Amino acid sequence: MKTTDATVLDEPETHKRETEEAIEPAIESRPRPTTGVREAKIYIDGKFYSEADAKVSVFDHGLLYGDGIFEGIRFYNGRVFRLEEHLERLWDSARSICLTIPMTRQEMTEALLETIRQNHLRDGYIRLLVTRGVGNLGLNPEQCKNPSVIIIAATIALYHEDFYRKGLSIVTVATRRSNPASLNPAVKSLNYLNNVMARVEANLAGADEALMLNDAGNIAECTADNVFIIKRGQIFTPPITAGALRGITRSVVFDIGAEFDINVVEADFTRHDIFVADECFLTGTAAEIVPVVKADGRLIGNGKLGPITSRIIARFREMTRKTGTLIFD
Repeated sequence: MKTTDATVLDEPETHKRETEEAIEPAIESRPRPTTGVREAKIYIDGKFYSEADAKVSVFDHGLLYGDGIFEGIRFYNGRVFRLEEHLERLWDSARSICLTIPMTRQEMTEALLETIRQNHLRDGYIRLLVTRGVGNLGLNPEQCKNPSVIIIAATIALYHEDFYRKGLSIVTVATRRSNPASLNPAVKSLNYLNNVMARVEANLAGADEALMLNDAGNIAECTADNVFIIKRGQIFTPPITAGALRGITRSVVFDIGAEFDINVVEADFTRHDIFVADECFLTGTAAEIVPVVKADGRLIGNGKLGPITSRIIARFREMTRKTGTLIFD
């Protein structure tokens, strides 16, 4: 180990386990409502529309070319969790791809909060998108004069609660994480085909998630999650340079580790290190913090939720219920 300095899923169908050892795939297989919100209101460029009337042009380059950026943001108990960090990453992504966001951060904050209020939610998920806007069928972004902002509020449950207690099974896939020299994974772009194809492989293998390697053969991340392992009381996660997204929940784990006086280290590691880890877990805004108990058919540790992971999940849930940007006065 070398040290270095999806579509929103609403009310997913999951499988009950008949025994402690049986771990059924957390794979979505049936149609379900798009937002899970009755009479949903969706923000598009300063106005609110019903779900049926919320439309974008077929000439928007976000649709034609995946030319745009997005953030997935959680809110709990009437508070938006880590909103400032999400907006900072959104603006960083925009700067990286030379996309001008057509509003200030304060205006974006108010639009996001008002979208939640319009949908009468206290707990849920926000999908915030900025597209390049309408252009012609050529890919030149200079043809797109007016970027579009879309904000969707939804209910979400990526995994059944059972998986947070008993863990996921993951599989290494052939699809490699995009090389930073081509499309940098640090940009949270609308073009997620790299991740989607890895997800397809996981589905075909009957696994809950896909483990993606980089071109060097080291662990990068999963399709929508950062990866952590625990060995001898220390926590390790791939560095951003390995192809990992600078995850917001990932950064929370660093904060929790400091609280617990547990060393959290950014390090390049391989599948072998996951196989021999004491514990493993994934982090992401949609997934939150979820344990992994099997990788490529091998049990991790004793094949059960580990003590350190359990403490981190408990502390994370406490933080989400008590901190964040207030939605309602």
